[in-house]
Amino acid sequence: MQSSISDKLIQLLKTQKYHLVGEHSAVKRCRWLYETLIHDRPCYKQKFYGIKTHQCIQMTPTVLYCNMRCRFCWRIQSGDLELKWAETELPRWDDPEKIINGCIQAQLKILSGYKGNLKTNREKYKEALTPKHVAISLTGEPTLYPLLGDLIEGFHKRGFTTFLVTNGTIPEALSQLNTEPTQLYISTCAPDKKTFLETCRPQTPAAWEKLNETLSLLPSFKCSTVLRMTLVRHLNLKRPDLYAGLIEKANPRFVEPKAYMHVGFSR
Repeated sequence: MQSSISDKLIQLLKTQKYHLVGEHSAVKRCRWLYETLIHDRPCYKQKFYGIKTHQCIQMTPTVLYCNMRCRFCWRIQSGDLELKWAETELPRWDDPEKIINGCIQAQLKILSGYKGNLKTNREKYKEALTPKHVAISLTGEPTLYPLLGDLIEGFHKRGFTTFLVTNGTIPEALSQLNTEPTQLYISTCAPDKKTFLETCRPQTPAAWEKLNETLSLLPSFKCSTVLRMTLVRHLNLKRPDLYAGLIEKANPRFVEPKAYMHVGFSR
């Protein structure tokens, strides 16, 4: 992790169980990994998309970097706890292969904690030691990482499937991907510009217009596509007619409305 980021911030991430990878990436245990290994309860990705929960790595190539400051986001943002950094600029970036290797190693370290647990499903644990899926969704905005297409391609070459979650405000990064993910999620968390500015608090200009550009671009993707809405009462849970218009524009394969979770720094 970069020397420009304070030791206090690094320690905070570690306390929150982030496994830091290189200069700007991280892996964190998804709670559903515990649920599936201990209680045989898989996550929705297994139920709806056939992704084995116990073989999934939850990661990000941009652990502290995002161009929005969504009011419902659980991640630490610049200014929290009197810590400040440039959230929209990666000071330097790691090679995709370094990130991939580091993420796999971090996942194996996470899994090592289940080896001695008598409640662990042994068959699932054995399979989990060979991860097959990566969710590029942990935190931050992954399209800020300029080698994202190479990262996705690198995972695919190792037999992984990939789910990419993005806020969609950098359409040029998506249109220039040399390799598409297995499934592409666009976070669409406002029905109109006013609500978008109040809810997502973009840090870069014309973010609403760029999101709509991405939605118009979505039908050109060959991979499976999803619009995901994190909905909060009295904030963005309104105007279903306008959400419907955005859905019609993007024509995704799936739509995933989900409730806000009162966790992390969103509290």
